[in-house]
Amino acid sequence: MYVHPCIRTTDSARGGPRAPALEATVHFAQYYLDCLSQASYLIGDQRSGRAVLVDPRRDIDDYLRDADELGLRIELVIETHIHADFLSGHLELARATGATIAFGEAAETGFPIRRLRDGERLSLGGIAGDGVTLTVLATPGHTPESICLVIHEHPDDDVPFGVLTGDTLFVGDVGRPDLLSSAGHSPQEMAARLHRSLHSKLMVLPDATRIFPGHGAGSACGRNLSTETSSTIGDQRRLNYALQPMPESAFVELVTAGQPAAPGYFAHDAALNRNGHPLLEATPLAALTLKEARTARDEHGAALLDCRPLADYTRAHLTGSLHTGLNTRFAEYAGCVVPPGTPIVLLADPGTEDEARLRLARIGYDRVLGHVPDPTAALAREPALTTPTRRLTAAELAANPCQLIDVRNPTEYEAGALPGARNIPLATLTHHLDHLDRTRPVVVYCHSGNRSVIAAALLEARGFGDVRDVVGGYRGAVEEGVAG
Repeated sequence: MYVHPCIRTTDSARGGPRAPALEATVHFAQYYLDCLSQASYLIGDQRSGRAVLVDPRRDIDDYLRDADELGLRIELVIETHIHADFLSGHLELARATGATIAFGEAAETGFPIRRLRDGERLSLGGIAGDGVTLTVLATPGHTPESICLVIHEHPDDDVPFGVLTGDTLFVGDVGRPDLLSSAGHSPQEMAARLHRSLHSKLMVLPDATRIFPGHGAGSACGRNLSTETSSTIGDQRRLNYALQPMPESAFVELVTAGQPAAPGYFAHDAALNRNGHPLLEATPLAALTLKEARTARDEHGAALLDCRPLADYTRAHLTGSLHTGLNTRFAEYAGCVVPPGTPIVLLADPGTEDEARLRLARIGYDRVLGHVPDPTAALAREPALTTPTRRLTAAELAANPCQLIDVRNPTEYEAGALPGARNIPLATLTHHLDHLDRTRPVVVYCHSGNRSVIAAALLEARGFGDVRDVVGGYRGAVEEGVAG
């Protein structure tokens, strides 16, 4: 079975390798998207053939193929909340399967939905209702309409099969409460609601209950997410910093401080997930010359997005192009430097352009005009159109007076920074360009050198003339003895 390079699937009736079809009643599969640290779930009753899909991504072929192979009918598409970090596939699945779209009762959407009430039980079994059952828990806090889903293999089991916790509870963290602060809900209000949801709905489940969250490490939906994609209520009770005994006021203070900067596309995606979006369609990607790519930029405002590995980009890139490599958190970083709705031309290694377009589509960036085939060869033929990335080591900084910008997240900066550095996280850099002096040199750095190259490319594309990044970032500076 073909598996996309940034997708991992855990498929099991018991959480391990796939079991024989009728060994257990419940079919459970976690689909984990490494490049967005996002998990979706297929849950079905193997006897009745009825199934639900939870928090799907927009490209749905894997779900449909697996359901067909297993003889499962996807009858319901459930969203644990209105997502901000990716564009969900509920509309695509509804068209493909006829499934009903369901949200928590507090959700307000621009398309018909089924509203799931707190405590409602969803039976996937037969008429007797003795099969796989999901119980809805209203868990506001990350968003007002957030829900979790408790899975029972049999309705009367003492210990649930597991609980899908969405963005309410992660392995090692809890959902951030600040993403709705601009929509009439203060982070403090949402954090207090989150505290009550965690302790009155989730932490009362048996310790052996497995938890399956909506995200893992790397997601901007929290600050301390684990690389593990499942855990148990008991382990989180013991190990999760946000679940230790403390007054509600202390919890509110704890989870509203130090959250990573949210990429600029989050508000865009939340609006599309709430109001509706065009369905994902597969169409041929036009091949463009370098001249046509430059014309698209100059006449149509297109962003020239170089997706090649960092070393290739820094060696020589099309002047004025942006950068984020496919071997990194490509879509998230693209959403930090390319405003939503901007047309895009891709400069991607041969055979990777469709993957780049798909990853952009997962965050709702559909306006890809085309790609430059084999951009490295094309740039080599026209060196007058290229620029290398100017770089320096941390030790060379003292001899280069400049505006020094640290593009890491606030908690990274507070843990240690280069002397004189100003913290402007990559996710918010586009909003601070007018606060920088374009007449003075700018030097940017991050932890290891990836985000700083992305930031340097953005500054160059926006007209800053003297921009450099620090090779090896803050980590390299520590190793050189320049920073402690």
